[in-house]
Amino acid sequence: MAHIVVLGAGTGGMPAAYELRAELGREHQITVVNEREYFQFVPSNPWIAVGWRERSDITFDIAPRLERKGINFVAKRCEKIDAENKKLELEGGESLDYDYLVIATGPRLAFEEVKGSGPEGNTHSICTVDHAEGAYDDYLKLLEKGSGTIVIGAMPFASCFGPAYEFAFIVDADLRKRKMRDKIKIKFVTSEPYIGHLGLGGVGDSKGMLESEMRNHHIEWITNAKTTKVEDGKLYCEELDEDGQKKKDHEVEFDFAMMLPSFKGVDAVANVPELCNPRGFVFVDEFQRNPTYPSIYSAGVCIAIPPVEATPVATGTPKTGYMIESMVTAIVHNISNELKGAEPDQKGAWNAICLADMGDTGAAFVALPQIPPRNVAWFKKGKWVHLAKIAFEKYFLRKMKKGSSEPIYEKYILSLLGINRLKDKH
Repeated sequence: MAHIVVLGAGTGGMPAAYELRAELGREHQITVVNEREYFQFVPSNPWIAVGWRERSDITFDIAPRLERKGINFVAKRCEKIDAENKKLELEGGESLDYDYLVIATGPRLAFEEVKGSGPEGNTHSICTVDHAEGAYDDYLKLLEKGSGTIVIGAMPFASCFGPAYEFAFIVDADLRKRKMRDKIKIKFVTSEPYIGHLGLGGVGDSKGMLESEMRNHHIEWITNAKTTKVEDGKLYCEELDEDGQKKKDHEVEFDFAMMLPSFKGVDAVANVPELCNPRGFVFVDEFQRNPTYPSIYSAGVCIAIPPVEATPVATGTPKTGYMIESMVTAIVHNISNELKGAEPDQKGAWNAICLADMGDTGAAFVALPQIPPRNVAWFKKGKWVHLAKIAFEKYFLRKMKKGSSEPIYEKYILSLLGINRLKDKH
């Protein structure tokens, strides 16, 4: 009997555990290790931050769901990975041996890279439900004040820009519902070289469409923004030109700020020799397996994917839901192959598909493959995307609570977008 450990219980780790159980049956042991006892549906955090959702709507206790499937659960932080001896060292001195390790931790939020940023500093985040709740508390204070400026955007080395755009438009929609939009300014400050870059070099007409939407919603912006520090009520950034030279200094005053931070790998993962790149993201081959430690697989935001293109201010490449789902399925089948004495042969499809809410409408984009040149580069806007995002939230949470292993994107999202099952591989 083999022991497969899944490190992380997010949108990659939980499906990985369920798919492993479905594929391997009860013959092998599966354990999930996560520092928190609850699952949180991160894509809904922008709604939490304006009071459209509550914590209970998007979180649930992990243990009873996994136990029903015969999956062990350990709610402790992993302090160290001993990859040579196939062992995890957990907080409190406990250790856990494994035959295969699936790393699905997501990122570490590197607030320390910009002085004064983060929930313990002067900006908010919507990367966790705790952070989103904190943002909502201060958002309410701004509403009570009745006027002010909101700054939203992304720091250098951020690699997931969609939530920043979502939050900007969601805040705009919420303020209009409250009949307060004329009292509060919204400014967008991003490390992207242009609006709609998204860490992908743009998708279809994302630049023109998002610029038009931001003009229509009276959202000002600064691009190529290298945020250098944040003080109470003031964000400092350097606007660079296309050659990376400083074009202008900005001191942006605000009453409320939500800036997505740079991402790095979590410490326990980043500290393993030869496992990761310099920012702590896991190296994987075409089968999602680490070249140095073949018993370690990895999926999701924590893997190393090179930027789509060089940008004046450093930007990372996003890992979207379809991509993560595809990586997880490949890992499950490759581990199954190895347990049967065969070689890994399944590859994840590194294609970008995203549904982004915009408050009362939404935008969907498809980039196949993610890295240009692309076979498909498609960007559409409509009320249907807003409704689809709500439906996706409810369906994904139901899937995680029930322990279903069916692929959501393959079964529903692609058909919704009118796309046949994808065969493109990275």
